[in-house]
Amino acid sequence: MAAQEPSDAVEGHPTGNLGRRIALRREELGLSREDVANRAGMASSYVQYLEEQPTAAPGVSTLLRMAGALETTVLELTGGDVDLPPGLGQAGRHPEFTELTPQECQDLLSTHGVGRLAVHTAKGPEIVPVNYGVVGGSVVFRTAPGSVPAQAAGSQVAFEVDRIDAAFSQGWSVLVRGHASAVTDDESVRRLDEQAYSTPWAGGHRDLWIRVDPESVTGRRITV
Repeated sequence: MAAQEPSDAVEGHPTGNLGRRIALRREELGLSREDVANRAGMASSYVQYLEEQPTAAPGVSTLLRMAGALETTVLELTGGDVDLPPGLGQAGRHPEFTELTPQECQDLLSTHGVGRLAVHTAKGPEIVPVNYGVVGGSVVFRTAPGSVPAQAAGSQVAFEVDRIDAAFSQGWSVLVRGHASAVTDDESVRRLDEQAYSTPWAGGHRDLWIRVDPESVTGRRITV
């Protein structure tokens, strides 16, 4: 059985997703459990326990050590910032702003994720988040007919993805500009269904595929 440390859980901080957040951050940094344990000064078996036990409720000192080892904050580890906009921290002392290369932009777009679609509607411009994929160099997403994202079909749109590291006031963003169209032929729809990594988080029947063919892809990064 994995080793446990005395619990002195921080009141008001959710712990159910703590393990998932620890594991995700560890993987983002390319660290093993042993690496994190060495950084935090704890047993690797306890790191495993924190990642795998949804009822784990470590104390304040453990959370601080874990946050330091993972180069983040206790607030982010415990999910206390989920209802706050990113970027509340101060700017770094010596930030560096750089333009991303086309290949870096493609790498950061990756294969799928959540991005923001900017589209003109009858009420004016709107920006909405969508679960997307990248297939054949195009951004694709599923939505429902008549929805705001569906109104992108047949028009020029902008699509943006980003990653903000609030703990260090740094991050990156990639902006795609292009023409959006509805995917209607059965064979193309079938291929997209087969290659979809996940269903839309919004749920419901969202069977209309929209494809954004990039005309320009640019990006920027801030490091400290």
